[in-house]
Amino acid sequence: MNSKAINPLDGRYEERTKALAPYMSEYALMQYRTMVECEFLIFLSESKITSLRNLTQNEVKAIRSLYENFSDASYAKIKKFEATTNHDVKAMEYFIKENLEKTSLKDTLEWVHFGLTSEDTNNSSYALMLSLAVKNVLLPELENISKNIEKFARENKSLPMLSRTHGQSASPTTLGKEMAVFAYRLSRQIKQLKNQKVMMKLNGATGNYNAFVAAYPKANWPKFTEKFVAHLSKIAGVKLEANLITTQIESHDTYIELFDIIRRANMVLLDFDQDMWRYISDGYISQKPKAGEVGSSTMPHKINPIDFENSEGNIGLANSMFEFFARKLPVSRLQRDLSDSTVERAFGTAFGHSLLAYVMLSKGLSKISVNKIKILEDLENHPEVVAEAIQTVLRREKYPVPYEALKDLTRGKKVTMADFARFIDGLKVTPAIKTELKKFTPENYIGIANKLVK
Repeated sequence: MNSKAINPLDGRYEERTKALAPYMSEYALMQYRTMVECEFLIFLSESKITSLRNLTQNEVKAIRSLYENFSDASYAKIKKFEATTNHDVKAMEYFIKENLEKTSLKDTLEWVHFGLTSEDTNNSSYALMLSLAVKNVLLPELENISKNIEKFARENKSLPMLSRTHGQSASPTTLGKEMAVFAYRLSRQIKQLKNQKVMMKLNGATGNYNAFVAAYPKANWPKFTEKFVAHLSKIAGVKLEANLITTQIESHDTYIELFDIIRRANMVLLDFDQDMWRYISDGYISQKPKAGEVGSSTMPHKINPIDFENSEGNIGLANSMFEFFARKLPVSRLQRDLSDSTVERAFGTAFGHSLLAYVMLSKGLSKISVNKIKILEDLENHPEVVAEAIQTVLRREKYPVPYEALKDLTRGKKVTMADFARFIDGLKVTPAIKTELKKFTPENYIGIANKLVK
């Protein structure tokens, strides 16, 4: 842990968020820029669309080694170039050229970054970084949470529980069914996240292939772009898509679509965090104490729901950033302004707070147990919830104004099952209907909640 880090993701929470560093750090950005440029050079040769000569297998291997063996020394060298150029993409280009100059590839130096603008390199790098961070870090965490909530739902699918609508006692449910709601909602977002493609562009300084066409006017450069995107996708193991109609910058629309799916998944989990907080507060769910831990500096008895609270707070931070990205990134003055560049560097922060939220939520889930006695006790203390069942059956039987009759009996009053029995005995219905009505209890009036879990 870096105790002097300004950002808590790199300080206090470094151990919990470091899985994102290979995809979202400044180091990673330099490495993926190098990857894009190296693969562009290789593909330019393979495509035979220009006069760039064929590369040998050893030369291809040497080019790929620049990003495959990217190291602290590689990063330091690029930063040294940047100190002079004040341009990080140009610095990376010089880094590649310096390494190739010492090999049989010295005759290919000017094909590095051929026809490209820095935004071609940058947007391609971010497309890779975002896609890989989602695939390798965020999705596994979300899937793990979904799996654990599903398991919790199945284990408690038949445990009847008092519902609360508007904070008041309402028709019973089961604990498992309420958990299944979150699992189902989260699974939808996970499915969309898996299918979401990030677009990238490779079409020069204003999106018209000007430089490419100037050098090779007969080449089909849009087709080249599509093939290169497919090539890069295969190399990286992700699904990217070519954006052929852009200004200097890729329009960022698919970034926002991706972020919005993550934001929606986060909102499902924030809802879950808040409900778990309430269930813990009501005593429905207990937290397992851990030896040596304290819950309060003054109150020795406390076991606070800090993991769910931490998750909730980090989701708020992450989503505020995703919402800002949605407002900022799709807008660029005319053909290009640079205000998106510094914002893109914060992608890792939004992902980091999301990841931290997932890790803390999972930690919270690992420490809970269900207090069945408290849940059933609370349900038994609210027999008024069967009023809905009774009045609905009476409607079926065409009994006059049953809703109003049950309202007079229950609204704003403390009633018992004995009160319902007396009410039913006084009804002008058949004995069979009275028997049917008396079978309703808070414990069995759960509809098909247990079946819905499946």
